[in-house]
Amino acid sequence: MHFLEAQNNASPDIEFVIEVEGLSKRYGDILAVDNIEFNIKKGEVFGFLGPNGSGKTTTIRMLCGILQPTSGTGRTVGFDISTQSERIKEHIGYMSQKFSLYDDLTVIENLRFYAGLHSIPKSVRENRIAQVLERAGLQDRRLQRAGSLSGGWKQRVALVCSMVHQPKVVFLDEPTAGVDPVSRRRFWEMIYRSAEEGSTFLVTTHYMDEAERFDRLVFIDKGKLIAQGTPEFIKRTEFRHKLWEIKCQPLSTAEEVLRHSPDVIETSLQGVTIHVATSLQFSDVDSLVGALTRGGVKVESIHETVPSLEDVFISLAAGNNEHTGELT
Repeated sequence: MHFLEAQNNASPDIEFVIEVEGLSKRYGDILAVDNIEFNIKKGEVFGFLGPNGSGKTTTIRMLCGILQPTSGTGRTVGFDISTQSERIKEHIGYMSQKFSLYDDLTVIENLRFYAGLHSIPKSVRENRIAQVLERAGLQDRRLQRAGSLSGGWKQRVALVCSMVHQPKVVFLDEPTAGVDPVSRRRFWEMIYRSAEEGSTFLVTTHYMDEAERFDRLVFIDKGKLIAQGTPEFIKRTEFRHKLWEIKCQPLSTAEEVLRHSPDVIETSLQGVTIHVATSLQFSDVDSLVGALTRGGVKVESIHETVPSLEDVFISLAAGNNEHTGELT
């Protein structure tokens, strides 16, 4: 049997490659993941977003069969995460934020190592490696030592090493952190081309422009899922305030003034502007301009605007902190 056919027949042909129901993980008194539920379809590029310490990595480690859940159930590529962890590992790829390849090996030597680790038959190994090198634009760097590559090139190598065995699901943990914009774009092109061919990706990122690319996403905070859906659905349904964009100087002073305004719910700096959330009923923009002017801020413009994912997530996290009695 051809190797690709063997891979495809090795696990059930299922609609959802990841299924999570009531999944929790406790470390002593700390509930790291709290009764979460979501499904991921075959071929999706699925976002898993949240602040540091929100439970993202713990969830991923459970889905990979590395950590045992405290309660609840999960299936990855049709296999139970509690009882069939070794079967799961045969069909997944994983790429961490930290470059985890061998610096003293060349690009092609790293690929050969990972191909052998995943027991790719020698009869197809070199052809498979040649294919992924071409897809990633790494042919001219195949003999270069991995440790001498720039950050963007290293991430390409790490991605193809995680995919050389043609996994059904690839977990990418902050894959483009510290990577330049050109390399990030090429990286995402590789991901979406693979997704079109049937691979599924679960990705964590702190870049909200990348989050806009996801087919669907969930937002986790303090171990709880507090939003899920397409980026457009979340922006439309989860931001329950009116949002104003103010262009003014100096921004730091403006933010301090606005935080003390009784009409302002929250603020966030957005490049050369500041975004200000108010109640849905608020319309007295002159009061905001007046407060800023009295505070020594020069206001150039103010208008109502559509929330970005970053606005939504700041709002969600702030609301979750209020509900748990924590400071933002």
